[in-house]
Formats: sequence, structure tokens, C-alpha cells
Amino acid sequence: MLEAAVNGYLVALSLILAIGAQNAFVLRQGLRREHVGPVVAVCALSDAVLIAAGVAGFGSLSAALPWFGGAMRWLGVAFLLVYGALRFRAGLRGGEALRPSEAAAAPLGPVLVTCLLLTWANPHVYLDTVVLIGSISAQYAPHQAVFGLAAACASLTFFSALGFGARLLAPVFAKASAWVWLEVLVGLVMWGLAAGLAFGG
Repeated sequence: MLEAAVNGYLVALSLILAIGAQNAFVLRQGLRREHVGPVVAVCALSDAVLIAAGVAGFGSLSAALPWFGGAMRWLGVAFLLVYGALRFRAGLRGGEALRPSEAAAAPLGPVLVTCLLLTWANPHVYLDTVVLIGSISAQYAPHQAVFGLAAACASLTFFSALGFGARLLAPVFAKASAWVWLEVLVGLVMWGLAAGLAFGG
């Protein structure tokens, strides 16, 4: 059981450590100190639901619905391109509009909608959480539930650290130019992910 818990935690952590659309969004919200708690909660709960689905054996969804993978892939590409373009536009507007102390806080509703889209419209999240974690958990029978619970805890730990720990970088991002570079970096990440989805097969 302990082995299942440790490996579940480490597997999930290794999968979500890479910079991605969801992580970049959580980091940005943490730096702006806007709705960090709800954003972290949405990300962690979404991962928990997807991990539970994978552990429960729903990783065969793509096999049962051959069109599902392709549909999620191109929806993800479209959304990442649009979101990346929005970030580039924000960067071109200059640092003044990006200072967290001066910019008006975005309403909670649109922030959560964006967070949900970045999570659930990303085909990679299904591959990582539902298919990959689900298949690995089968190796730890009869302790798959422990494996899945530990994986969900890893997700909660990571997103909490990313969202609430981002404020430690606040002195760096007190400069307007740093926010411009962050927006450009996030835009590049989004477009890079879109290209990977579109041409990576």
C-alpha cells in the first residue's frame, strides 16, 4: 500500500511539472493574486475527477469512441491558439495594464471558465490522468484507490504551491516590463502546445 501511495504521488507530480497551459494560467493568477484559491481548487478537483475516472477503468473511452481523441485534439488546438493570441495582445498593450496592483481584477466567473477550458479542453490531460495514470494504477492492484488518491494529493500540492507560492516572485513582477515578458512567454507556450497537438500526431 505504501509503495502504491508513493509511486502514485511521484507519477502524478512528474506528469504535471512541465509548463503547460493550465500551469501557466495558475502561475499568472498567483502573480496577480486574483482568485487564487478558486483557481487552485478547480484545477485540483478536475485532476481528482479525471484520475478517479482513469483508476475506475474509464481509460477505454477513446477506444469506445474513436472520434473522441481527434475531436479533443482540434478543440484544444483552437483554444490554445486563441488564448495565446490574447496573451500576445495583452503584452503588446504594455506593462501598465498588467500591473497587478493597478489592473482591475477580472471577475471570478470568466476566470473560472478560462481555467475549466484550459483543463478540460486539453487532450493531454486525458492522456496523462485518465489513460496513463489509470493504466499504471492497475499495476498496484488491489491498491489502485490508494495510488489514485496519492496522485490526486500530488496535484493539489503542486497547484497550491504554484498558485500561492507565485507571490514570492512579486518583487520581480513589480516591474511592468516583467509582466510584458510573462505574457509573451505564456503566449509562446500556448502556441507551442497548439503546434505540438496539431503536428505531433
